[in-house]
Amino acid sequence: MKALITGVGGFVGSHLASYLVEKAGLDVWGLDLVEGRAAALRPRITLHVGNVLMDLAALKDLFAAAQPDLVFHLAAQAFVPSSWKDPWATLENNIRGQLNVLLAAIAMEKPPRILVVGSADEYGIVLPEELPISETNPLRPNSPYAVSKVAQDMLGYQYYASHKLPVVRVRPFNHIGPGQSAAFVTADFAKQIAEVEAGLREPVMRVGNLGARRDFSDVRDIIHGYYLALSEGEPGEVYNLGAERSYSIRQVLDGLLALSETRVAVEQDPKRLRPSDVPEILADCTRFRSRTGWRAEIPLERSLEDILNYWRSRIRDKSQ
Repeated sequence: MKALITGVGGFVGSHLASYLVEKAGLDVWGLDLVEGRAAALRPRITLHVGNVLMDLAALKDLFAAAQPDLVFHLAAQAFVPSSWKDPWATLENNIRGQLNVLLAAIAMEKPPRILVVGSADEYGIVLPEELPISETNPLRPNSPYAVSKVAQDMLGYQYYASHKLPVVRVRPFNHIGPGQSAAFVTADFAKQIAEVEAGLREPVMRVGNLGARRDFSDVRDIIHGYYLALSEGEPGEVYNLGAERSYSIRQVLDGLLALSETRVAVEQDPKRLRPSDVPEILADCTRFRSRTGWRAEIPLERSLEDILNYWRSRIRDKSQ
């Protein structure tokens, strides 16, 4: 069995590549924007450098060479604030990139199963009485990023319906873990704490909205879910993936601070506040669990410890 991962050098892609090689025993091919980002994976996978927005003929050539049985399409612009600053860049990257992957797949003699990765952000403005959120909940996207993920989701369904392409769609909720960019809240907090511990910044945390509640799961649970979705999920179907429990951003921050002996003050930074923020997001994963038996298992406390240790290591290595 062969698998192709787009965005293989990213946070989720690198975890998924390791899982597919070590746990699933697959022959893994990867596509990434730059060679260096996925260099550590090179001995274990077949790595190609390129962009899903590249010339479509080149993408079709990659699919023809790899002959994948499974395609995990992870390449996307995933940072919500960036979509506010430059909406079209996010819409073009995510929608056109998805379309090109689907076109490359249907050009194959035997089309592969394709995982289309949406987002819990597709649900957007969720009413309190709608929690926990099931897959049938209305989609009310409230950011350009969320609109782009709705489009990816619907494109996946359209190519299943019109071309019988075996597409499985997932809507993952917030996922965290070692290796995530500091552009995201949990990694940002951990990096700031590690820098304070190393004496590289004053003992003050800059934060945004601490009251919002999110369904945080570990990336290592999520990538297991991605594999199960593509190997056992029903083509044409969509599945939520989340921990099915919510935590306030304040709880996440307090959990990280409790792992450090350094005393740190906390100050709100208006620049970190979003134009639109949903008070609480909580997943209902009954549909996916009924199909595959999957459940998020890694506790938040372990995730936070691993994230903080990752940033401690990164900062220590840079200072040597």
